[in-house]
Amino acid sequence: MWTGNTGKGDISGWLGRPAGRVAWVVLAAVLGALAAHTARVTSDGGMDNAIVVRAARSWLAGGDPYDDPHFLYFPSAVLAAVPQALLPQAVLRVVVPVVVAGLLAAGWGCALRLHGVARGSRLGVLGLTGLAACFAPFGHLVRLGNWTVTAAVALPLCLLLAYRGRWIAAGVVVGVAVALKPLLAPVVLLFVLAGRWRALAAAVLVPALASGAAALLLPDPAGFFTRTLPFLLRGDDGFVRLYEASPAAVLPRLGVPVPLAEGLALLAAGAGVLCARLRWRRADPGPLRYAETAAGLMLSAFLVSRPSYDHYLLVVVPLLLAGLPDPDSVARRPGCWVALVPQLPGVTWPWLEAAERRAFKDAFTLGVLAVTVAAGAVGRRGRRAPGGSGDRSRTLEVDSGSG
Repeated sequence: MWTGNTGKGDISGWLGRPAGRVAWVVLAAVLGALAAHTARVTSDGGMDNAIVVRAARSWLAGGDPYDDPHFLYFPSAVLAAVPQALLPQAVLRVVVPVVVAGLLAAGWGCALRLHGVARGSRLGVLGLTGLAACFAPFGHLVRLGNWTVTAAVALPLCLLLAYRGRWIAAGVVVGVAVALKPLLAPVVLLFVLAGRWRALAAAVLVPALASGAAALLLPDPAGFFTRTLPFLLRGDDGFVRLYEASPAAVLPRLGVPVPLAEGLALLAAGAGVLCARLRWRRADPGPLRYAETAAGLMLSAFLVSRPSYDHYLLVVVPLLLAGLPDPDSVARRPGCWVALVPQLPGVTWPWLEAAERRAFKDAFTLGVLAVTVAAGAVGRRGRRAPGGSGDRSRTLEVDSGSG
């Protein structure tokens, strides 16, 4: 439970108190309405989930999952989707949105525990309600059924384990998430920064072994490398490009030459990684070091990755917002909230009304959030708890714990 500043002049005290029954009812109503609406308007649990399920069904029928250019996952994801492929469509349309909403709630819960905030607190209940009702990517992810949700729950769980000294378990969690969808691959840099080589080995070996074994069962074992990887590197899918939020995709739509846009995105990503390194090296006690370093690494990757969608933000935003009670958190910086303004549902922005233009709003959110996290890493001195070397020793003890 949060034990930081709870003075009457700080909102932290109010946020840390238990949520009332009405708040729980409202949360259940919002999540239930979102899942029920998705079940009504989709036939298979979501367009993106359907891509993976079709790949599994194709494999079960003797086909090649990589015949679909939009299947962008490792071979291990094919086998992971087989249970869904065996379920009727009527079941999928109900189960998938419920599971996605539940996993997003679980990820929020892990983020809260990382920051020492009770899940039943006002921040826990009202924060999840706000994400579901006021953060557009939350609803998009539930409706799409995208497997990004696995990363949204795996990252805070990984950081919670690492913060408690269980680094190998953290590496396994990242490895499993990457085996399902390679979105969390940049987090392996956290293990490098921390010098946790066994955790790094776990994060790499789990997806490598799982995908290698699964590839042997596919008609084209090298399909991911010969077809999917070139597709990702080219990024020349006209339909996908309209929804990408990375500067490399958005700037050319504003007239910037493609090589220049890609170069700027790469420089921004490199700067973000350097800032994340500085954040980690500051070595101040507490969970902010873990959350903000990981957020910096992921945002840097989103700046340069192709594709990069709005729902990727759910891997980072809840992790940052859960740290709101801490006066030094990024969530206390105005830039964090300015970045979220374009994601308010129902607000119509001139010239951005079309769905194909929402990428400009997403790029704004991604860019401002990345700059805010980077600025927090560079422009703020590390906190030192009272007691000098004794507290520093305890911090190092946590960092060097078993696992």
